[in-house]
Amino acid sequence: MSTTTAIRLLAFLCLLLPASAFARRQDTGFLDRSISVGAETFRYQVFLPAVWDKHRKWPVILFLHGAGERGDDGLFQTDVGLGHAIRRRPADFPFVVVMPQCRRDHLWVENAMEAQALAALERSINEFNGDRSRLYLSGISMGGYGSWDLAVQYPHMFAAYVIVCGGIHAPPNLPALHSRLLDDPSISDPYAETARRVGKIPIWIFHGGSDPVVPVEESRKMYAALETLKGNVKYREFPGVGHESWTRAYAVPGLLPWLLAQKRR
Repeated sequence: MSTTTAIRLLAFLCLLLPASAFARRQDTGFLDRSISVGAETFRYQVFLPAVWDKHRKWPVILFLHGAGERGDDGLFQTDVGLGHAIRRRPADFPFVVVMPQCRRDHLWVENAMEAQALAALERSINEFNGDRSRLYLSGISMGGYGSWDLAVQYPHMFAAYVIVCGGIHAPPNLPALHSRLLDDPSISDPYAETARRVGKIPIWIFHGGSDPVVPVEESRKMYAALETLKGNVKYREFPGVGHESWTRAYAVPGLLPWLLAQKRR
């Protein structure tokens, strides 16, 4: 067979193949990403479920990790909390999950760290066809504080919150970690003010009853403040459980279906 004939035959066979055979298949699972905010570049991870399809809209979770996962490797935050739960049962998470990483010696309640988290969220919504009416925020420990802080600043962005062992007043071992409402002398009760700004947005709070790092009273006070204002709030306390209550929290039956059912109007 001549070279010309072989080329023609190959071209003919290519015409018989569906166009999808030539399309690049989207990788799923945990994906490495980076984004520049100002003069800095931040690495983050996105979990894409195996059933992801570009032709439909997807619910999106922004996850804020705890103080122990800070750094710039862009990886450690995926193996604690929500990332760990996903690795154990990936089929249970039909969400796009965005996992930024806070810099070492910084906190989520700082402007620059919140900015890079929101930038990663925005990039992921556009890249993976996220549904803006189904954006969810979840955080653990330091990330729980960051979640309360974001809820106060952007009360109409998220459709629901899942906050694990977070708080408003700083924990004893990290005095700089606190809601920025505390810096406003005109606010006498930051729990009540947080509840007022959160309003009726659905929220599920979790905490270990024997937490030695973030006092359980922080979540109890937030729950009470939301209840007083008739907020849409659920609270689950794990008796005898210490700081790592997120393992129990993300395994609670009904949590993920509850989250999926929430939609911003």
